[in-house]
Amino acid sequence: MTTLTTTPDGTAARRPAPPAPPAAAGRATRQGGTVLAVPALVWYLVFMVGPMLAIFVIAALRWPGMLQPVSFAGLDNVRTVFADPVFWDATRNTAVQIAVALPVMIVCAYMLGYYVAQRPPGHRVIRYLLFIPGLISTPAKAMVFYAALSPDGLANGALQGMGLGSLTDAWLASPSTALGCLIALDIWGGIGFTAVLFAARLGSVPDELGEAAQLDGAGHWRTMWAVHFPVIRDYVGVVTMLQFLWTLFGSAQHVLLLTQGGPGTSSTTLSFLVYQKAFIAADLGYSQTVGVVLFLAGLVGLLAIRRVFRQTY
Repeated sequence: MTTLTTTPDGTAARRPAPPAPPAAAGRATRQGGTVLAVPALVWYLVFMVGPMLAIFVIAALRWPGMLQPVSFAGLDNVRTVFADPVFWDATRNTAVQIAVALPVMIVCAYMLGYYVAQRPPGHRVIRYLLFIPGLISTPAKAMVFYAALSPDGLANGALQGMGLGSLTDAWLASPSTALGCLIALDIWGGIGFTAVLFAARLGSVPDELGEAAQLDGAGHWRTMWAVHFPVIRDYVGVVTMLQFLWTLFGSAQHVLLLTQGGPGTSSTTLSFLVYQKAFIAADLGYSQTVGVVLFLAGLVGLLAIRRVFRQTY
């Protein structure tokens, strides 16, 4: 931008205008960034905050189906849920699922990721192989496990071939093993992808740390847990939170495809109970009351994981 000035002889001359003050330029940049963020903010409010608030509203209603009349229930749905034995069975199953699947998945994935990060022979091929479970759709993974665990499936066939026919079982139809099969599917489906994430993060750790530890006499085990793990502790916490949320909220699809929550309620989880009450029993108030419990459980779990994995330096 230029301005006109008058010289002593009366002629006009152009000269550059002084630059804008840095503070004004900073304000303009921030305002431009805010305008660019508006579409994403609107999307978040409409499709994230809106449904979350709707859960709490519907939980206070008596709503026996999508096209049925709605009435205010107050805390009746809460009383019904907490008096229902099925809810407590689902709570117990969900707690067992998280307590078993999450530690096994994170520990094994971290160890596998550390191994890949050391660049062993064929480490690039190993990375691709670890991604395979993540590339398979959920119905396809369920069919693989159904083929392996059905009464005439691969697992029982292998046991009979080894002369261990007495150990065969209807794994998905037995109250003592149905939930364990679902937990095994969760671990198998998540451990490879999580290991690749850990390998990528461990690859950014300076090699000098591991070399210095080995010069001091530390083996691979001690280097892995006492040197590298503290460096990426916060990242482990983030991945753990993601897998916690996936296990807590995403288990319904595995239950639906493999066990339907049975036998009885032996494999019913809270997320499947939300689906079952909403779309099968047509009790939306009950369903969303369980959804509120699930939301609060997820929030408490995230805070606990964040506290456990926070950096101590």
